[in-house]
Amino acid sequence: MIRALACLSLALPPLVAAAASPFLPSRAQFDALFPERIAFYTYEGFTEAVRQTPGFADWGNDTQRRQEMAAFLGQIAHESDQLRAQREYKRENWDKYCRDDARLSCAKGQQYYGRGPIQLSWNYQYKAAGDFMGIDLWSDPDRVARDSTVAWRTALWYWMTQPGESSQASHAAIRSGFGFGATTRAINGPLECDKPADPDAKRKNARRADFYKHASELFGVPLLHPLGC
Repeated sequence: MIRALACLSLALPPLVAAAASPFLPSRAQFDALFPERIAFYTYEGFTEAVRQTPGFADWGNDTQRRQEMAAFLGQIAHESDQLRAQREYKRENWDKYCRDDARLSCAKGQQYYGRGPIQLSWNYQYKAAGDFMGIDLWSDPDRVARDSTVAWRTALWYWMTQPGESSQASHAAIRSGFGFGATTRAINGPLECDKPADPDAKRKNARRADFYKHASELFGVPLLHPLGC
């Protein structure tokens, strides 16, 4: 689940030699990565969201495009419990994601718990993601759990623009050669990255890396080190 505090979209680095189209795994590869995914997470929703996200996995050479896709899907596998979590599992936490202040309130009757492939959380994250996509997710956060393409687009919005408590978003980290571990820092920051002696943090880091290794092997590309954050 994303814990980031950033709520503003950041400028992306200039695109260099953009490809005509992004790398997309085949349906068979997608099925191999997520053999137990729930019906909500459709291959069609995923591919349509990628096509609506300029800059993602469409830069550099073929290996670089595949490497970014592997890193993204490796993180998604961990965040969404291998695409089995449509909504946050812990229902007792569903009412705990409202930061109601002078900058932004919470829509009446709405809850902003984790939804979608990256488990989008908090009212300000729903507002920022919706504004970026041109839809209203602040007053209708559950759309992320009803529309597969929207769900995937929120995950790609975070990947492309949000640094969390890191210095750069996951997309920028991959393009800058900082390795897979830097994407973990952008997603879950100090909760996992600054606790080297914490068994749970170590387990989560290893799990993310294992999913990433699987995707990289499937796409036939070398790993981007370091794997840990």
